[in-house]
Amino acid sequence: MHKAILAAASLALAVFGGAAPAAAAAPTAIDRYLDGLQTLRAEFSQRLVDARGVTVQEAQGSLVVQRPGRFRWEVRPVGAVGGQLLVADGRNLWFFDKDLDQVTVKPADATLTATPAMLLSGVGDIREVFEVETLPRSGGLDWVRVVPRASDADFRDARLGFEGRELRRMELHDKLGQTATLLFSRTQRNANVDPAELRFTPPPGADLIGTPAN
Repeated sequence: MHKAILAAASLALAVFGGAAPAAAAAPTAIDRYLDGLQTLRAEFSQRLVDARGVTVQEAQGSLVVQRPGRFRWEVRPVGAVGGQLLVADGRNLWFFDKDLDQVTVKPADATLTATPAMLLSGVGDIREVFEVETLPRSGGLDWVRVVPRASDADFRDARLGFEGRELRRMELHDKLGQTATLLFSRTQRNANVDPAELRFTPPPGADLIGTPAN
């Protein structure tokens, strides 16, 4: 998976599953979004554009989140077979690259600590990981800009557009000048989630990199 696409996944999961900001912070659209969020289902379309404005990839995907610390993020390229699947089962983070028939697994705690998806744990304040700035309302959406505090993050900054308490759009800019734009639809807050949706077993014959935590 391209770094910009993986960063988009991480950031979206951070927003979808993140811990509520501290009470002392000025309320933003992210505050309203996170208030009372326990589970989420959503579909999205995704477009990656390079620094010259050329479209690199278009994809469709789906997302299931259950706080704390569990999610399923699947991306399917438009007009092509394959795709990628990320599953956090509470102990491990599984990454299945269908094009390569390869599975990579890492302990969830170590992996999520190193990415914006750490906020899926539901512990801490979003402002400990990001600088958060409210932007002017535009296109019928309330906008927030987030900048990762970590210097080694895969993306430079992102703009999140909310309609009421729903995230509708995300525009993520990476350090190479690329922009990943995600449009979310058919979102369901606090819907039932089958535990089987958030488990992963490597397909027979797939290459396995790493050792799952028991």
